Amino acid sequence: MVFKKMLRRLGVGGPTVDTVLRSADTQPGRTLTGQIELTGGDHDAVIEYIALSLVTQGEVGDGQPSVFEFARTIVSGEFTLAEGEQRALPFEFVVPWETPITTFYGEPLRGMAIGVRTELAVAKAVDKGDLDIVRVHPLASHERVLEAMANLGFRFKSADVELGQIRGTRQQLPFYQEIEYYGPPGRITEAEVTFVTTEFGFELVLEADRRGGAFSGGGDAIGRFDMSHVDADGHDWEGAIGQWLDRVAQYSHHGHHHDGHHDHGHHGGGGMGGVIAGAAAGVVGGMVLGEVLDEVGDSFFGEEEE
Repeated sequence: MVFKKMLRRLGVGGPTVDTVLRSADTQPGRTLTGQIELTGGDHDAVIEYIALSLVTQGEVGDGQPSVFEFARTIVSGEFTLAEGEQRALPFEFVVPWETPITTFYGEPLRGMAIGVRTELAVAKAVDKGDLDIVRVHPLASHERVLEAMANLGFRFKSADVELGQIRGTRQQLPFYQEIEYYGPPGRITEAEVTFVTTEFGFELVLEADRRGGAFSGGGDAIGRFDMSHVDADGHDWEGAIGQWLDRVAQYSHHGHHHDGHHDHGHHGGGGMGGVIAGAAAGVVGGMVLGEVLDEVGDSFFGEEEE
């Protein structure tokens, strides 16, 4: 499928740019491919560079939405685009393993959006253009966990991205995704699922909300599972998550925190614990937070496919 977006014109009579994705569907660890098609304007123009970046919307410490740039590739350095010239620049863009999921079984996860942004520098001006929205599907190993959640009676609520780092994980990006569920009747009120994914496997962090009056202990209970993609595909996730829920209920009724893991580095006012200062400073595990922008809301989620 070809997914195409016309970027706005850079100045009167300047060049125009089309970003064409071979497919708007991808997965963590895969490669987005396509080409950038340029058409020269009514005069020669020196293109200083063309770059692509992956961006998503998330929350910073005060709960305000911002746009995070979390991956970037340079498609071309400086060259001259002649008057009326047409040129196509192919690209390959590796999707980070920790990229949030936006689609499950063909349905969008409410609250999630990821886009490829084209950035073109010409005449000392930088135009970041518009966004090409991409659909990030879960890996097969992720699907097994999400299917188990549904089989256990969890109902999807929403998903979001938060700036921060989860303590004790191999997290590289400066943010993480939370997939939120309403809990099974009579067991817990709500739960959140976070994947910290690598090439070889993932760390699954589960959080059960015990503040809705269902438990006497209060607070949140945290469960962690670390597994390879191969093993995760055949793992009994219904049994493993079900046993964790039983332990949560057992400890909660006695007023204790589950396994002492109630704080795992969640950023912000949610239930997973404290703030990691390095994330807010823009550097987490060697990964630089490219940008935290104010251009959010309709400017990000309001993009339309052509």
